[in-house]
Amino acid sequence: MASPVGDATATLRRQIEGFEAPLKAVDVGTVVEVGDGIARATGLATVMASELVEFTKSGVIGMVLNLEPDQVGVIILGDYTEIEEGAEVRQTGRIASVPVGEALVGRVVDALGVPIDGKGPIETDVLRPIERIAPNVTVRESVNRPVQTGIKGIDSMFPIGRGQRELIIGDRQTGKSALAIDTIINQGDKDLTCIYVAIGQKRSNVAQVVATLERFGAMDHTVVVVASASESAALQYIAPYAGCAMGEEFMEQGKDALIVYDDLTKHAWAYRQVSLLLRRPPGREAYPGDLFYLHSRLLERSAKLHPDFGGGSLTALPVIETQLGDITTYVPTNVISITDGQLYLESDLFYAGIRPALNVGISVSRVGGKAQTRAMRDVAGRLKLELAQFRELAAFAQFGSDLDKATRDQLERGQRLTEILKQPQYEPVPLDHQVMLIYAVTHNHSDDVPVDKIRGWADGLLRFMDTVHPEVGRRIMETEKLDEETQSKLSDSIVEYGETTK
Repeated sequence: MASPVGDATATLRRQIEGFEAPLKAVDVGTVVEVGDGIARATGLATVMASELVEFTKSGVIGMVLNLEPDQVGVIILGDYTEIEEGAEVRQTGRIASVPVGEALVGRVVDALGVPIDGKGPIETDVLRPIERIAPNVTVRESVNRPVQTGIKGIDSMFPIGRGQRELIIGDRQTGKSALAIDTIINQGDKDLTCIYVAIGQKRSNVAQVVATLERFGAMDHTVVVVASASESAALQYIAPYAGCAMGEEFMEQGKDALIVYDDLTKHAWAYRQVSLLLRRPPGREAYPGDLFYLHSRLLERSAKLHPDFGGGSLTALPVIETQLGDITTYVPTNVISITDGQLYLESDLFYAGIRPALNVGISVSRVGGKAQTRAMRDVAGRLKLELAQFRELAAFAQFGSDLDKATRDQLERGQRLTEILKQPQYEPVPLDHQVMLIYAVTHNHSDDVPVDKIRGWADGLLRFMDTVHPEVGRRIMETEKLDEETQSKLSDSIVEYGETTK
């Protein structure tokens, strides 16, 4: 009788003899140079551009950026201090990708999609390459629906459409990020998912932004992607592409998304640093020759898709920081030429107390009224004309004190309009309130109100409309039009309010 031990031994022997380990060929290379977040390796014969490679000993991941005849240039996405010359590096066969989907909403992640908010892992197994060719013209539709920013000066004069690229440009500390954050806060009930990409910012600033979004309930529809100033140039370089991939996922599901790149100046600096370390030839201002392509291939991925292809959209708000108001330097001119308009914030206006500090002369939206609601379009055309005339008159009026009554009235009208368009931070204004205010000022209803009291008068008007005539605001929001009946009712209500203030 065979012993149980003998049977077990025989079974084990059969299993060992029958075991077939699957063979997998992996290209392995050797690091020949490393430093400053860059590695050069030989031997990776079949490696692809943007492929992830792993440094075997340390487990750190890198991304292939340079493909040369005898070696490859790798940007290291992690701690490069443990990687030494002669270390083994192997291909992974994976192109640089990030997790995407609804599971990311409400989370703060790094440039690789790894959560950094202490709320546990992200429950998604869907990955998307960070680099992708932009949708071509045949799958796009013209921009025709607005992104309501809640900022009176923008929604009335420089409307942003879903699928548009609108540049926010200005010197530091002029309110660029504030515009973008206010826009995100205003999307609470607008069915628009937001992605905020912080590039090269201090971690304390990013923490403040996240805290602000949480305070106003905006994190419920927002993803924050962070590549802070303390992180490597490689991570700062890939961060906007990672954020764009997350936004594209929503767009291709037929949803609307908004992405803020804050800011692309620091992104260009990071790319310049990486390129110079990889010994790519420098060009103007030491930037590499493909700087235009760096941003064009990113911003062109924002689109409004045709209903036959899902009908989703991805709207981009890139931010560019200028030095002393000079928008003619290399990076600003590049991005201005790629985008569909720009919002120019001016330091002088900001310090004069005009906030948001929009320069109405240089700012423009190339989509224009196509992206506006009918109600706003009806009242805003007159607003732009009045402000243009005011700027022209104000320039001449400063040279002479003897002005006729008509000129003085027009100057005062312009000052009232300027006051009406001022707005505190984190206080987006709904569409119906914007229409009411602009209608009141452009249709002479505030002409007898002193300029220094116009803000109080405007706040009182909105309170009066909300409590005594709420049906007017409801009708504007429901129909998005200012038909004769609504206009008549609005005009009568403003007159009625004027009587109560006398």
